[in-house]
This record gives sequence, structure tokens and C-alpha cells, in this order.
Amino acid sequence: VNLRALTSWVGITRLLAVVLSCVAFSLVASTGDFRNSYGTWCMFTWCFCFAVTLLVLVLELLELYPKLPLSWDDFTSAFSMLAALMVFTTSVVFPSTFISSPCGGSKCARQAVATTVSCLCFLAYALEVGLTRAKPGDISSFLSTVPGLLKVFEAYVACLIFSLLDIYNHKAGLQWCVAVYSICFIITLLIIIFTIGRCLSYIPCPLEKMLVGYNALALVMYITATVLWPLYSFENNPRPSNCGRGCKWDKDLGVTFLTIFNLIAYLVDLVYSTRMVFI
Repeated sequence: VNLRALTSWVGITRLLAVVLSCVAFSLVASTGDFRNSYGTWCMFTWCFCFAVTLLVLVLELLELYPKLPLSWDDFTSAFSMLAALMVFTTSVVFPSTFISSPCGGSKCARQAVATTVSCLCFLAYALEVGLTRAKPGDISSFLSTVPGLLKVFEAYVACLIFSLLDIYNHKAGLQWCVAVYSICFIITLLIIIFTIGRCLSYIPCPLEKMLVGYNALALVMYITATVLWPLYSFENNPRPSNCGRGCKWDKDLGVTFLTIFNLIAYLVDLVYSTRMVFI
């Protein structure tokens, strides 16, 4: 038994994340606010993060993780980054969807506490990301470096973009943008999977330079998507006066901002990857 898995700073943050995520989904379960798609997503996030973090703690406590056929440091770094992003999204979606104004009664109090606990859970995962991030000169775990963490961010933002896509098949420019999102997502996801599965060594070319080349190509592709998506989506298309929740115009606006976020992420990724390889 490795008690340091629970007493180290990383172990303490994981314990906090387990407790906080458990409290969050328990409170929401008592209110019944998980029956539509947004509530289902929030419940899935808290339960998923709770289960995987608890599994990580048990495997490290019993020192069973070396028997797994994967890079443990890469897996835990990628998961903590993914969990931070998922819980952050949930901490925004849940109150904006289920807490109405004016708000009163025990149900509203439980919703407010669940939101607060979810925000604290995000801080716990963000702290874990900071504690496990590779220090300058340490390249033992790629997904714990800034480029590796950005790969997780880029894939997650692409998933959010896919969730907002609506009708786009009537314009070639929008079809190109969807192709950009899909191609970059698939390649980024493969990089993450191959890294965790220790398969990158089988690639018959210089991996570091290949990643720099891919980041440059993805950046150029996202530049085109950043220009074409709002151009084709909002051309002669003002916001409707009856645009409520789930409105296509608002979804297109969300895709625009998420495209910009990923453009910035790929730019920073390219800068850091170039420094790691050539400097």
C-alpha cells in the first residue's frame, strides 16, 4: 500500500475532487434536475470524474498502475485536464439552465450549493493540472507539458463545436469548416491515444518535427475556418427576434467563438512545440 498516493499534494487534490464531485451529483440528484440533455450532461460529468478519479486513487494506493499497458503519467495528466474542462463547462451550464430568477426554497438552495461545489471541484482539478505539469526540461511525460495539455484542450473544444453544429450542408464554405474541425479533432485525438498507449515510438519519422508540422497545418486550417464560418453563417442573416434557447443563430455564434479559442490554442501549441524542438 502506497499511502503517499493519498497524503501528497496531488493525492489531496484528488481526494477533494472525489468528495466535491460526489456532493455535486448527489445534490442535483435530489432536485431531479437531470432529465433533459443539459442535466444529463452535468450528471454524467460529475459521475464520470468521480468514478475515474476514485479509480486512479485506488490504483495508485495499491500500486497496481504499473501493470497497465499504458503511460500512467500521460493518462493522469490528460484526464485531469479533461476533467477540469468538463467540470468548468458544467459549472457554467448548470446554473444558467436550471437556476431561475427569482430563486427561493430548498430546491434553489441545493442548486446553488451544487453550483458552488462544482466550481470548487473545477479548482481542484485545475490545481492537479498545475501540480502534475512537467517542469522546464522534463519531457518524460508529453501530455503533462504545455503542448500535451493543449492537445486535450483542442480536442475538447472540437467536441463542443460538434455539439453546436446544426444545418451546414447547403454551403461549401461551411462544409470546409466542418472538415477542418473533423480532421484536426481526429488527428489530435490519435496523438493523445497513441501517447497514452505508448505507440508513438512506432511512427517511422521524427515525432517532434512531425508535431510541429501538424500544428502549423492545423493553425492554417483554423485560420480559414475562423474567416469562413462567420462569413457564411451570418451573411444576410441577422439575429431573429424570437431567438430563444437552442436557436441556430446562437449556436453559430458559439461555434465562431470556439473556433477562435482553438485557433489561439493551436497558435500557442505551435510556439511551444517549436521552442521544445528547435530551441
